Amino acid sequence: MFSSDPVVRVKDASIFQDQNTVLREINFDIEKGEFVFIIGRTGSGKSSLLKTLYADLPLRQGDISVAGFSIREIRQQLVPLLRRKIGIIFQDFQLLPDRTVGENLMFVMKATGWTDNAKMKNRLAEVLMQVGLGAVEKKMPHQLSGGEQQRVVIARALLNEPLILIADEPTGNLDPEVAHGIMKIFQQINKSGTAILMATHSYGLIRKFPTRVLKCEEGSLLDSLKDHFELNPEV
Repeated sequence: MFSSDPVVRVKDASIFQDQNTVLREINFDIEKGEFVFIIGRTGSGKSSLLKTLYADLPLRQGDISVAGFSIREIRQQLVPLLRRKIGIIFQDFQLLPDRTVGENLMFVMKATGWTDNAKMKNRLAEVLMQVGLGAVEKKMPHQLSGGEQQRVVIARALLNEPLILIADEPTGNLDPEVAHGIMKIFQQINKSGTAILMATHSYGLIRKFPTRVLKCEEGSLLDSLKDHFELNPEV
């Protein structure tokens, strides 16, 4: 059944890193199909917030729902179901180095409950085409450039047709031209209806692809929809 609820809803949540509170009583929604950047200095709570959203860090205070799951109340055995609804993209690729691109993607499908070989092969081909990589299925990760590896990681995150992609510095290790190409892919994915929440340090990207921005600053979360703040590179 179609629901118009936001794909992410954060209400009076505090985010912790070990014993330290890094963000206090934050509130925001991300609607279906929305594209949102999240920025802030190293240590400001960006990554801790993202990890809390996909239930890698516990939520101790406040309420968060993601793709219909309550993060505060989620039981450990339900975390894989949550993660089928969200695609997670890391800066450091995390591809299995001893398997081909195709085997990397097949591994994820099997781990998330796919069983029909013909459907798996079709889906594998679809997601690789979606990220502009038609002919890399038989290649090993080390045979690909950094930009190609990141495209494979995006393809992997798309396998289960997630409601939202959560991307932590996905262009951080890439040169500006390659980063620009990756952003174009994210835009296409977003246009097809998938929400995207992307942490970045690149103010150049934000200026080139202007959209809503959340900023972690001194324990608070500012939102460009209602707060005014400068988009200046931070030291």
